[in-house]
Amino acid sequence: MSLFTFRTYKTMIRKSIFLVSLSCITFIIQAQKRPNIVLIISDDHSYQTISAYGSRLIKTPGIDRIAQEGARFDHAYVTNSICGPSRAVIVTGKYSHKNGFKDNETSHFEAGQRTFVSELTRNGYQTALIGKWHLGDQPQGFSYFKIFPGMGQYYNPDFINMYGSRVRVEGYGTTLAEDFAEEWLDGRDTTKPFCLILGQKGVHRTWVPDIQDLGKFDNVVFPIPPTFYDDYSGRKAAAVQDMTIEKTLQMGYDLKMFDSAVQKDKMGYIARMNPAQRAAFDAYYDPIYADLKSRQLSGRALTEWKYQHYMRDYLSSVLSLDRNIERTLNYLDAHNLTDNTIVIYLSDQGFYMGEHGWFDKRWMYEESFRTPMVIRYPGVIKPGSVHNDFILNLDIGPTLLEAAGLKIPEDMQGASFLPLLKDEKKGWRDAMYYHYYENGEHSVSPHFGVRTERYKLIRFYKRVESWELYDLKKDPNEMHNIFGQKGTRKITSKMMQKLMDLIIKYDDKEAMQIFKTLIHKDPAPVLKPVP
Repeated sequence: MSLFTFRTYKTMIRKSIFLVSLSCITFIIQAQKRPNIVLIISDDHSYQTISAYGSRLIKTPGIDRIAQEGARFDHAYVTNSICGPSRAVIVTGKYSHKNGFKDNETSHFEAGQRTFVSELTRNGYQTALIGKWHLGDQPQGFSYFKIFPGMGQYYNPDFINMYGSRVRVEGYGTTLAEDFAEEWLDGRDTTKPFCLILGQKGVHRTWVPDIQDLGKFDNVVFPIPPTFYDDYSGRKAAAVQDMTIEKTLQMGYDLKMFDSAVQKDKMGYIARMNPAQRAAFDAYYDPIYADLKSRQLSGRALTEWKYQHYMRDYLSSVLSLDRNIERTLNYLDAHNLTDNTIVIYLSDQGFYMGEHGWFDKRWMYEESFRTPMVIRYPGVIKPGSVHNDFILNLDIGPTLLEAAGLKIPEDMQGASFLPLLKDEKKGWRDAMYYHYYENGEHSVSPHFGVRTERYKLIRFYKRVESWELYDLKKDPNEMHNIFGQKGTRKITSKMMQKLMDLIIKYDDKEAMQIFKTLIHKDPAPVLKPVP
């Protein structure tokens, strides 16, 4: 090889190395420009107990900060108001009848199906799931996971890791989930964008607060909701439910009022406490029990005592949830991740804080159907924004995929609301479809229905066979079922038509079969024949 040829060869090699290096740097820069994602999903957290939503019951500075620096969604809803099914809808972008996980009692989640997370992973994102999953013990599509088995525990919870091993970790579950999330973030590949789903057990029943939060609301007397003594007249399904604070809330399991140490020891959430935790637990609850016994309450006085105690435990549990959300935001700040990270906080559904005398969820009524949701997306969302458009948990996956610059799979039934964040509102939905399937827990009858800006139409089936129609403008508390009443035929027909259209749109064959059977029996025909 001549000297000239050799020099030319060396120059070509240097250029090739330079171009490869430049390509790698360009790829890294482009990857870093793609937004990171932190999706925090709590359990059973009501919008009524978030100060960003105007609550006077509690201050939630962590959640409020997301709303102040981003947007609050005042009409965010779920498609099926129960824990596991709601999570399945969030990750798949599909209704329960499409993703296969209809209820917590009989359903099995097919972990290998396409999710927005698996799409992110396949396209270069580092993805992690920490905390509550509630869709089996072997998540798929994630780069990493460390999850609670089932619903998880508040104290000294077990965690399942990527290798299938199960380890008990001492501490409070909400704080531990945040600890492990930060640990994963510390060790991630910083050349890749990331998506972290942080699932919290809080504030699911049995509302066991962190030791440091015990007694924080003991001096507060909470106002009794106006509908607390609802008699459920005109609402057959509500009349047969079993989820009242008066009758269903348990003195031991829920309210920690035990007649003996033996009874306490039988409770799994207490038995797993270490001696120091147990001592603090007993020191707080034992005097409350002694005071209750001395009062010898009964009737409404006892029911209202149960309500006050329920609220104190619930809100004390919210404190830890919010505190750890603040930790997430502080971590992003400290690691210069804030400006390029989408942060979403929502609950898996709403929850009852004594409205209609209830706790729990499941219903298509507003307190259960509606969920809190706040989002921060620097450079896209104007700080302090408030959105009133109808958003479903179904839409989160498509939105995040579009934000990441990826194609939304055709089988996803949700829609990206990214255009709404940019004030582009063309063709957005004016009605929402809901379908709840369980027919066991709390005796809530399965039902499906449609909600528009003003009206809500619900069809209950199996346990109770009935229609309900509400004018939300005149009756926001949904106390007066006007279905079949004089003067409602026109709006009933319109709502029936909307319901049928959405059943067809989302291909809910079970609901369609019920609808076709019932429509011929009830007094309000749809505007056009059912196919």
